Amino acid sequence: MNHAYLCDAIRTPFGRYGGGLSALRADDLAALPLTALQQRNPGVDWERLDDVLYGCANQAGEDNRNVARMAALLAGLPPSTPASTVNRLCGSSLDAIGQAARAIKSGEAELIIAGGVESMSRAPYVMGKADSAFARNLRIEDSTMGWRFVNPLLRERYGVDSMPETAENVAEQFRVSRADQDAFALRSQLRAAAAQEAGRLDDELMEALIPQARGEALRFSRDEHPRATSLEALARLKGVVRPDGSVTAGNASGINDGAAALLLAGEAALQRHGLTPRARVLAMACAGVEPRIMGFGPAPAMRKALALAGLRLEQMDVIELNEAFAAQALAVLRELGLPDDAPHVNPNGGAIALGHPLGASGARLAATAMYQLQRTGGRYALCSMCIGVGQGIALIIERV
Repeated sequence: MNHAYLCDAIRTPFGRYGGGLSALRADDLAALPLTALQQRNPGVDWERLDDVLYGCANQAGEDNRNVARMAALLAGLPPSTPASTVNRLCGSSLDAIGQAARAIKSGEAELIIAGGVESMSRAPYVMGKADSAFARNLRIEDSTMGWRFVNPLLRERYGVDSMPETAENVAEQFRVSRADQDAFALRSQLRAAAAQEAGRLDDELMEALIPQARGEALRFSRDEHPRATSLEALARLKGVVRPDGSVTAGNASGINDGAAALLLAGEAALQRHGLTPRARVLAMACAGVEPRIMGFGPAPAMRKALALAGLRLEQMDVIELNEAFAAQALAVLRELGLPDDAPHVNPNGGAIALGHPLGASGARLAATAMYQLQRTGGRYALCSMCIGVGQGIALIIERV
């Protein structure tokens, strides 16, 4: 079996809802990292790129009809390059990386770009078709996140808890207190601020130019979701599910915009294009859990990936665990026997601070982990995230 190597990774800064990236269409946003990879790797013969795999969770607006293909064309990749959009909701771009690695390992491909995009600011309202002539029961639904056009049978069998409701379920079932959630959220913000100040995120970030109606384009080069806060400020926030609930806007990830892409190559492609491998993909695994506790999904997925790689959790030098909610992240850490403040878990902050543009977050985790391994000299990194409707996904990479 061949090895699949990560050779480069780049992402846009993540924007707030309605923020710096909201003026960009999703397909234009998705094209930015693809263009950057081409510019950063001038020795690559892009005519020999086998595929572009891009994750995207929504696909109800300007990201519809195979946004991966649209972005590849917008980025100036050869029209002969195929592209496919992957949808495993929050895990979409991590799944795209895993699929790319499998194709390279099997020998069916040599050079692939994998990543993802999400413009949550521009997610449209959607309306279903009428079920009869002159119907008066049409309903408009917000496609930004969560359920829409719910199947009554699915509601009956599993319920259709919203994402914050699933976090409340996890907090209750696994006894994660509000105080612990707020402490976790504050650590995420402090670590992200320290990483920004020290320039530890610079390797993975590109500058996005935002066209303006008049004058020069706006330069967008820094994640805009992190914010200064305190335990006292977090404690004053009311629950988003119910006033006395433990899940708040302060201990949950944001609604964000962003795109990220990684260049993967097999051994023959390394030689042909003069690429330098930074890490290799060892294993990827997915697991299912009850939809009502979807946030717990990373725990079984991480165990499954570790078993596939023949490794132990103790061997992981870096763990990038997507912080959809502090409640679910803490439940997963405690299930795995890791302390709440483990220094190797999200050492540069996580989604609570940096943001969570659904289809791009998995690629962000992999990019951050790859550069963190390089920076620290660690060997193994484990990336994992929960997925709506009750799944988890995990990816293991090894620095080379």
